[in-house]
Amino acid sequence: MAPPTSDRRKTHVARRDAAHTPSRRARRATSVLVVALLLVAGAVYGWRDGALEDLVDGVLEPAPSTPTSPAEVAPPDGLDLPEVAEPDAVAAASARRSTPDPAAIEAALAPYLTDPDLGGRVLGRVEPLAGARPASTWTRGGGTGTPASLTKVVTTTAALLAMDPATTFATTAVATGGRGTTRQVVLVGGGDPFLERAPRTTDGADWPDPARADLRTLAERTAAALTADGVTRVRLGFDDSLFTGPAVNPSWEADYVPEGVVSPTSALWVDEGRTLSRFSRVSDPAAEAGAVFARALRREGLQVPGAPTRRTAPADARELARVESAPLSQVVERVLQVSDNEAAEVLLRHVGLAADGTASTAAGRRAVRRLLAEEGVRLGDSVFDDGSGLSRANLAEPRTLVDVLRLAASEDHPDLRAVVTGLPVAGFDGSLADRLDEGPPAALGRVRAKTGTLTGVTSLAGLATDRDGEVLVFVLLADRITRETALTGRQALDAVAGALGACRCAS
Repeated sequence: MAPPTSDRRKTHVARRDAAHTPSRRARRATSVLVVALLLVAGAVYGWRDGALEDLVDGVLEPAPSTPTSPAEVAPPDGLDLPEVAEPDAVAAASARRSTPDPAAIEAALAPYLTDPDLGGRVLGRVEPLAGARPASTWTRGGGTGTPASLTKVVTTTAALLAMDPATTFATTAVATGGRGTTRQVVLVGGGDPFLERAPRTTDGADWPDPARADLRTLAERTAAALTADGVTRVRLGFDDSLFTGPAVNPSWEADYVPEGVVSPTSALWVDEGRTLSRFSRVSDPAAEAGAVFARALRREGLQVPGAPTRRTAPADARELARVESAPLSQVVERVLQVSDNEAAEVLLRHVGLAADGTASTAAGRRAVRRLLAEEGVRLGDSVFDDGSGLSRANLAEPRTLVDVLRLAASEDHPDLRAVVTGLPVAGFDGSLADRLDEGPPAALGRVRAKTGTLTGVTSLAGLATDRDGEVLVFVLLADRITRETALTGRQALDAVAGALGACRCAS
């Protein structure tokens, strides 16, 4: 199938917009539902929970019943029949397993890689997920490129290498002094990336949306503990000292924080540093969290005079109450599904704390590099400057990202499964829900990948199951796309990934 030319793809833009109308969504619902039920419900749960065998054995396999095979059915009483002989096999089962053929991969992708809308630098690499590494690789314009949000694959993999997948992050209220009916209370941030103001409903939420801790619940528990001690008045402080170093990465564009592209990173925030409307961001996320907690305590009937003040809780402070985040594995899935910049930066700080002893961006960078190198990842000239991929200082060799994905999918590292299960599925969910529909239709549901986007940059990295059933690991990166071809350049890269899913690449 020949790829669409650049001009033809531009004519698809209007039709692509029309895909967001209710009628188009309704027409797509059937095919998407098939992908959702068969690919995701089976494969994702199998990856994530290791429950695919249990699902098949316990649900899909029929219960024991009367034999139906002719060889197993007993003859009627009084009828004497000879024994049924087992037939010989026509041929011995082949011990040879097909492997992806680099030449076939390159032939499938070559027509798409010549699209001028991809710009002046295109990097890519494709390898089989299992077995040896016959790689298909190509480069136009250099050996490293700007990965954008593909950096999140690196950050989340390092997080699961540094911490147990069941790790949670606690936000606590502690008593630090006081007498009589008054107590000094400090709200202590534990680096929960998804802490919220109040309990939320998950109705209509995109899967997977993990359960979220909230300050209203913490206030209810804190008030109950204080009331039981006869306390009616609270002098409130807040502690965001877990994270150290600059809250804003100096490599980010200067207008990212003022323009609300991203929040300053904090160990204590609500709604990722957003205002109540969620349409803008606050300059001091920890102070906002303290103010929200004060209002929640007043709602419970406690007197909280004045504004909360920043302070560090002593190590021996008495804990009054706590709320905990969802497990790290679920946080990782969410970060990858929706490309959450703020949560990725928080995870980088946790990597630094767990593996380097300090919850700073610098410590996180050191820890990420060391953890990956210890697992055999070929880092080469790759540089990972932040956790989210917003930094233009990030540079990646395609082989580095392929190695990270192979590591995450390895049977030897079940604790890393969430990196794979968190990758969006083409045409179904997350940041790929409305992607790859301009390329070969056979790719929908066969490609699951992390997306990356910055001005002039579009990238994809993940897994593709070709039409021979071979699972391929791939990285595609174009970082010199013009403003005028931003959309068509992204569609061109989608078509390359789609060609992998539609390929018969086995030898």
